[in-house]
Parts: sequence; structure tokens; C-alpha cells
Amino acid sequence: MSKSAPCCSISSIGKKWIVALTGLVLVAYVLGHLAGNLQIFLPNKARINAYGAFLHSLGPMLWAIRAFLIACFVIHIVTTIQLAIENRRARPERYEGARYKRATWEGRSMVMSGLIVFCFVVFHILHFTTNTIRPDFANLKEMMPDGTERHDVFRMVVLGFQSWPASCFYILGMILLCMHLSHGFGSLVQTLGLNSTRLAPWLERGGRVLAVIICLGYIAIPIAVMTGFLHL
Repeated sequence: MSKSAPCCSISSIGKKWIVALTGLVLVAYVLGHLAGNLQIFLPNKARINAYGAFLHSLGPMLWAIRAFLIACFVIHIVTTIQLAIENRRARPERYEGARYKRATWEGRSMVMSGLIVFCFVVFHILHFTTNTIRPDFANLKEMMPDGTERHDVFRMVVLGFQSWPASCFYILGMILLCMHLSHGFGSLVQTLGLNSTRLAPWLERGGRVLAVIICLGYIAIPIAVMTGFLHL
């Protein structure tokens, strides 16, 4: 008698759906976060500071959202690695060649880019969220007309990106995110069953364009600081 798979195991199709759904959650967050961050280019720096104050006003709910997003990120990466391992084991030796090398490279690049982006996210949280890397950021305050204080996000971002190593790592992380999204949208189209002859090419091209827009939007901030366009 053949041994049956454990009842708790997830099929490859199920894992692809997990990757797709967690990916959609993360893309939605990336777009929302970008919309908030780009307020730094508005004439009045109070807008980006108000955005930061709103996030802090969420209190424990904000950390619950962050924990959920980090969980999605970890599940996304772990499941992607599992799929890459399964695909490599299932590929027969006789099919080694150009197609094998191309598929292997795509799988490896998705895993590696995902891991590096994850490291970037951890760095970003330690840098701007918990102020672990720069404890002095916690003391940056803006005085309000009513005499109250709030965190000076504008000053924190400018000071943070005046560090060239930090800015270069940030830009590298966004470029890798763009590469990850560009390839990921193609897999997403297939997983969701949207790979019709007419629809799939448009969705994949649209996904690549969106990935580039996200990348340019995020890297515009450190570039603006390093070139002096955004300054104190």
C-alpha cells in the first residue's frame, strides 16, 4: 500500500494560492505606504508629519497591522522557497538545458530578491520605525500652534537619507522589489486563472509598469535628499 500524504500538507496549487494572496496583501500595503510617503514632496512639511501622527494615533492597532504584514511577508517567502525546492526536485534530469537553466535562474532570483527585500524591510523598521539604528530620531519634535508636540517625520527622513550607505541600500532594496514584482505578476496571473491569450499579456505588462512606478516613487525620496532637493 502506498503511503498517503499527511492530512496537514498543502498541495503545490494551494501553496501558489498562498503566495498569490499574501503577495496581493503586500502590494496593497506597498501602494498605500507609497501614497503616504510621497506627501513629503508637498510644499508644507506639516502634511507628512500629520500622516505620521495619524499612524501613531492608531496605537496597538498599528502594531497589530504591522505584525499581520510581517506574517504575510514571512509566509510569502517561506512558501516561495518551498515551491522552488519542489520544482527543482520534480524536474527530470533529461530536461537539463537552456530551459532548465532559465527556470532555475528565475526561481533562484525570486527567492534571493525576496530574502534581500525582507532584510531591507527589517532594516527599514529598525531605522525609521523603532529608531534602533538612530535613537536620536525619537527626539525629533515639531511644535504645534497649540503648544503640543508631534514627531517631526520630515526631519527624520531627511537626516536618515543624508547617510549615503542607508540611501544606497534603500535604493537597492526598491530595485530588487521591482524585479520581484515584475516576475511575480506573471505568476499571479497564472495562479488566478487569468492567463487567457488576450488578457494575460495586458495584465503582465500592467504589472511590470506598476512595479516600475512603485520603484521610482520610493527611490525618488532618497535621491531627492542626496541631491539636495529635499533639505532642512
